[in-house]
Amino acid sequence: MMLEISDLTVTYPKATEPALDQVNVSMNKGEFICILGRSGAGKSTFIRCINRLIKPSAGSIQWNGTELTSLSERAMREVRSEMVMIFQHFNLIPRMSVFQNTLTGSFGSRPAYKNLLGLFDEKELKSANQALQEVELDRFRDQRVEALSGGQKQRVGIARALMQKPSLVLGDEPVASLDPTTSERIFQLLRNIHDERNLLTLINVHDVELAKKFATRIIAFKEGKLIFDDQPSALTDEMFAKIYQ
Repeated sequence: MMLEISDLTVTYPKATEPALDQVNVSMNKGEFICILGRSGAGKSTFIRCINRLIKPSAGSIQWNGTELTSLSERAMREVRSEMVMIFQHFNLIPRMSVFQNTLTGSFGSRPAYKNLLGLFDEKELKSANQALQEVELDRFRDQRVEALSGGQKQRVGIARALMQKPSLVLGDEPVASLDPTTSERIFQLLRNIHDERNLLTLINVHDVELAKKFATRIIAFKEGKLIFDDQPSALTDEMFAKIYQ
């Protein structure tokens, strides 16, 4: 699995400067990549261009040889079945149970009438139970999501993502609303899943220490430009200052 990005540029309407400015980077299966940068540096725009939640203004995004920027929305939906996004604010359905929320991760590959009627086969039910075991929430299976802690809710979000059996995991500040201890546990969980499934994982993170501890590679943006791309040990104090000054 390879992600090849060439001259990626995004300029928002009425903006005087591009949010992303001719970004060039290649990423491969097995890499756990953390993305650093100040607020507004282009991290979220970059992540959301990959699954085309944001349409690039120019440039190329190739996923395993398929050019994503020119795909129709219908074709892009098929490609998105290989990708999952883990959000900061969980995007769960509060009044539904942990198990029901996990099952919604399979909705994209099923007929609409089955989703509407809540019809699931044994394979789908088994996959949901396995996903909850993987995130260590199987004992909360029947509990309503609104009663969970923030860390538990994010685990449900991860279990829901696993239902897609993704090749690419995107995280848009998935631990930003969590305390430091819970954040580290969620990152450890994501890294374990990444290693077990041999995924390509890209995560925006505001905590540099988390990035240095868990990433195999760090990239960083400043004012829409990619200014750092190396292994965590290469992130010196001088480079840190350049990224965040």
